[in-house]
Order: sequence, then C-alpha cells, then structure tokens
Amino acid sequence: MKFNSGKVSEIQIAYIGGGSMYWAKNLIADLALDEQLSGTIRLYDLDYAKAQNNEKLGNSVSDYAEAKSKWTYKAYPSLKEALSGCDFVFISILPGTFREMQSDVHEPEKYGIYQAVGDTTGPGGLVRALRTIPMYVEIAQAIERFSPDAWVFNYTNPMTLCTRTLYEVFPNIKALGCCHEIFGTQGLLIRMLRDMEGLEGVHRDDVKVNVLGINHFTWIDQATYQQTDLLPMYRKFVDKYYESGFEHNKDAWMTNTYTAANRVKFDLFRRYGIIAAAGDRHLAEFMPPWYMKDPETVRFWKFGLTTVKSRVEKHVATELYYGKLLSGEEKLPLKASGEEEVRQLKGLIGLQTFVTNVNVPNVGQMKGIPLGAVVETNAVFSANSLRPVYAGELPLAVNNLVLQHTVNQELILKAALQKDKALAFNAFVNDPLVTIDVNQAEALFDQMLENTKAYLPGWII
Repeated sequence: MKFNSGKVSEIQIAYIGGGSMYWAKNLIADLALDEQLSGTIRLYDLDYAKAQNNEKLGNSVSDYAEAKSKWTYKAYPSLKEALSGCDFVFISILPGTFREMQSDVHEPEKYGIYQAVGDTTGPGGLVRALRTIPMYVEIAQAIERFSPDAWVFNYTNPMTLCTRTLYEVFPNIKALGCCHEIFGTQGLLIRMLRDMEGLEGVHRDDVKVNVLGINHFTWIDQATYQQTDLLPMYRKFVDKYYESGFEHNKDAWMTNTYTAANRVKFDLFRRYGIIAAAGDRHLAEFMPPWYMKDPETVRFWKFGLTTVKSRVEKHVATELYYGKLLSGEEKLPLKASGEEEVRQLKGLIGLQTFVTNVNVPNVGQMKGIPLGAVVETNAVFSANSLRPVYAGELPLAVNNLVLQHTVNQELILKAALQKDKALAFNAFVNDPLVTIDVNQAEALFDQMLENTKAYLPGWII
C-alpha cells in the first residue's frame, strides 16, 4: 500500500467467492464511491468463468465518469495466486447449491419444524455448517500459508461458525465476521425517534448502542441519542405498535418474505427488557417454536418463511440483470450498499478510528460466554488494530438462551472437524426448534445428511 496526502493506493484485496452476483456488485459500487482508496481486487471462485465476469464488470464500473476512485479487478484461477501478497481478504461464498438449500429449509417441514431462513441455526443451519466448515478449514490453511498477515473479513453464514473455524485452524489469523443486522435495528430506532418525537435527519452514527450476543441473536442493553436513554421511549414505542407491528411500508411482510413487522422483536423486549437486535426471521429461529409452530403462527407474528423457490426465482431475475450489466445494456447504479466494509478498511489502514459491531473470539469483552467462543460486540477499528469494546453481560435469562447456542456451536464445530455423526446428532437434538420425538429427529437428521452427502467427504452416513 502507498500513502499520499490522505489517500491510499495499491491496496491488494483477495475476494474468495469473487464470482458472486450479489455481494460483489455491492462491493464494486462501494469502492467506486470512495475517493481515498484504490488498488486491485483479486477475484477467486471455484467457477473461474464467474470470477472473470466480475473482472469485466468491476473494471467497467471503474471507468464510469462518476466513479471517485480507480480499482483494477483481476480473476485468478487459484487461491495461492489470489492470496499471495494481499493486504485484505474478503470471504463470501455459498456452501452448496439450491438443491442442498431445499433440504436445509424444507425437509424439516415434513416433521412440523419450520425455519424462516435456515442458514444460521435450527436443523438447516446445522447441516449448512457441516458443509461449510470443511471449506473454511481449507481457506484458513491457505491464508496461513500465503497471506498470514492479511486482515480477513467474513460475510458467509453461519457467520459465527465460519469465523470460529478460521481461528480454530489458524489461531493467529486476523479475522472478523461482518453483519448488518445491528444497522437495521439502529434504523428502527431512528424511525422511532421520527414517530415518537418528530425528529428528522438522525444518522445511524448518532444512535449509540451497546451490542452483546452472537450473530443473528444479538441484543442491545444500552441505546442513546444525544445522551438521551432510548430504552424508556422504546418501551412506549413497543406498546404502541405491539399488535400492529411497525414497518417501512404497511403490510410489506405479506408480499416480501425477506421483511417483517418487528413483532417478534417487540415481544422479546416485553419478555426480557432489552432490545433484540436482529431481524425477526433470524430471532425466531433461535427460540423454541413460539413464533414458528406452524405457518399460521408465523402469520400471526407478521413475518414470512423464505422459501427456496422464492430464492430460485430471485436468482433467475438476478442472472438476467447481471447479463445486462455485462453486455453494457444496463449500468450498475453507484449507490452505497449500507455495508461498512469501506469504513472498516479505512480504519484498519489507519485513515480513521471508529466503532462498529463485529464477530470475533471472546477475550473477555462479553461476560457469561466462554472465552474463545465467537461473540458479536462493538470493537474499535484503528491502524492495523481491532480492539473489542467491553460489552458487559446479558441478563441471566437472555444469557442462558445465548449460551445454549454458543455451546451447541462448539459441538457442531467439533463434529464437523472430526466427521463425527454421533456428535453432530447430539447438536441436532439440542437445538430448541427440534421438539419432535428422538426417533423422528434421527430419521430427519439421516435424510438431511443423505441430501447433502456430496459435501461431506469422509463421513460415514
């Protein structure tokens, strides 16, 4: 990297999963919109042709007149070439195909187990983790060999277990898991200030929050705006909208299964007295089937079960749009994605210091959770430094919920590394969504492993 007059050039970023049609275009736009950074994005993907597509797209965007910086995109056929000499590594991969996802999400429905997302916890999250962990073992080994000093940004779910695997394999890795769920809750607090107090123009940076928990099961026990405690106002806000829910657009949850009316979030606040800080679809999966007993219960709480069919339809539409971007028929809009990767880069490079939420191993920043387990709290970004902020401890009732999943995640990791089906089944039946008879659970588990066995080499299934 070269520093000159507040700008940094020749930054080398390896992007594993660089053939993506989703997160890649957000990254391309975010980088093009920042005038302080420039360099090379080294794209690596198991599908080399898709990485080459993003090479073409990224380089075309860098030539836009409105682009504020120049980045070079280059596809590489091997991890060694992509990683060697890089300063940063981004990882955003899809572990499996829609066929495996179909099993993750919908096979449990045959036994009355419903999941809104199926990528983090529950039966689907566990089996997805078993597929993903071996991939992350290989990635961690490659980073240790070819770019041991690089900062590693993980965006793949299950976030906690992916990040935990990187540290298990390469303990000295400098890795962080990045998720925007907290940003959504800060946005809800901003809309609350508008609704309850008539305040306009509040920026997310103005809403200070203390974050505790694990990814997609995060909590906020302190929230302030201009030194005003927001929790008393939030209680009134919850009471006002507990029954109807509160959305950007009324009843959007009925047609968009990626959104919700925040009723699960509101109910958890009433029960535990602190703000549940992830989206309803994720929060519901970490709890017993209070909110997902059946589709009727889901509708009562005003969120959706995201089907794999809807994801396939979305993928087909994205492919068509992507083809137009590559052909030049359409231009990629240069608008900020809402992610924080550019600010995080600037922090670690040394251009600024700021605080945001990340997923890293617990070194004492969160009480009540074992040391070494990956937790989500705030952290300070500064020059070549990431320092977790002391977050304190969750109320005992909430901590027990989080701890149950944390211990189970450690069991899942051990099962995946040892290819131990018995350990994996123990973790499977420990999940709070799995309330069926143990014999039924075993039949479901066996079928789900059979459906994903192509990604479980060395397992005896």
